[in-house]
Amino acid sequence: MITLRNYQDRKVGVFGLGKAGISTANSLAASGAEVFAWDDNPENFAPLRGLAQVKLAEPASWDWNNFKALMLSPGVPLTHPAPHPVVELAKQHNVPVIGDIELFCEALPNKHKIGVTGTNGKSTTSALITHILKTTEVNVELGGNFGIPALSLNPLEHDGCYVLELSSYQLDLVKNAHFNIALLLNITPDHIDRHGTVANYAEAKSAIFNHQTKYDYAIISIDDDYSRSIYTELKQTSKAKITAISCKNLLKQGVFVDKEGMLHDKLDPRAYLTLRINDILNLAGHHNWQNIAFAYTACRLYGLPPKEIEKGLRSFAGLRHRLQVVSTINGIRFINDSKATNAESTAHALAPFSNIYWIVGGKPKAGGIASLEKYFPSINHAFLIGESEEAFAATLDGKLNYTRCGTLEKAFEAASKMALAEHKQNAVVLLSPACASFDQWKNFEERGDAFCDRVEKLLSRIVVKK
Repeated sequence: MITLRNYQDRKVGVFGLGKAGISTANSLAASGAEVFAWDDNPENFAPLRGLAQVKLAEPASWDWNNFKALMLSPGVPLTHPAPHPVVELAKQHNVPVIGDIELFCEALPNKHKIGVTGTNGKSTTSALITHILKTTEVNVELGGNFGIPALSLNPLEHDGCYVLELSSYQLDLVKNAHFNIALLLNITPDHIDRHGTVANYAEAKSAIFNHQTKYDYAIISIDDDYSRSIYTELKQTSKAKITAISCKNLLKQGVFVDKEGMLHDKLDPRAYLTLRINDILNLAGHHNWQNIAFAYTACRLYGLPPKEIEKGLRSFAGLRHRLQVVSTINGIRFINDSKATNAESTAHALAPFSNIYWIVGGKPKAGGIASLEKYFPSINHAFLIGESEEAFAATLDGKLNYTRCGTLEKAFEAASKMALAEHKQNAVVLLSPACASFDQWKNFEERGDAFCDRVEKLLSRIVVKK
């Protein structure tokens, strides 16, 4: 747990008691702050009941005139579709509205921090950087939007490094946060309901580069219009050293991956290096080539030798729910990509495979799956689930064979039965929903775990061919 010395004997509000909110309240209380906490869901109060330093009370009763700050959980609306009433109260009393990442950076100004953001790939990239650093015996902690909340991470010694995955919601709540190495992987339209426009969403993402100095590094993709625009602006305005990443363009300077899967390191014009990455099985697909390029660059700029970075890349086991190969049963690979909650993510999952038995659906995002039509020739059959079933059936009519299944359980049974019966070469049963999970599950992890459980049950009852 991170100590917040600047908040000792100060009154602070914490609103939103999910993982980040509970972590924030505990850190503040342990640091001697007087904490006023609340959540719209009373079930979330349980972890804080009985703590002497925490007062559970509705925000209307808080002593706003003496507050140092309001700590807002990332899940609580800051601006869109409308500011939460607690945000309006804070504005009325001129109380700063910040989040746990701001507190973390304020508490540890001299610790090395690597920040990772982007619409897709940030969890894999953050975990990959952490893994590579660990393999070279760097004392490193990983948290933020991924896994452990930032304020619950362990304090590190002087030579340690924090790797933080950062969502747009979290970056909306930073004021002075500073990252020694900041990564922007990509920007595609997402979370428009929370930001109002794509421009606002991109602006929130770009906040990761605010307050960087001439000693810092900004690493940015130039493969999408929004990121490239930020790259161009930073080249003119930022004091940081700006590095371009591309998987589409050949660069004179920076790091790029060519169409054959060869990484080209042109960080130092005097030492041009190349590295083959298309044979790293646990990081398959063009989207993972981008993740590799970013992780490689971050670790190079941190100071690691290329050979040591390559060892870390090749020993990376991958992440659960992100193109996770759960098992291979009689030649059929069962792949859990539950983290794919939009069409862009699912495109990355469909691209590397042929003979796909695709489980898709859930709570739909804007645009649906129409953008995935170019991958339909690689899909043998689609199995539709969740709220999106009707809309996705309309999209697929006349273009792709599909079955309406309703639930993941029924879809898995139908997909596995068909795949095992047809036994086509290099076939995969792929859960890549292109949708949020909230229509039937608490989160994408629960959805992915249910898929994995089905695979294990199938494995236990089927006769595996030798």
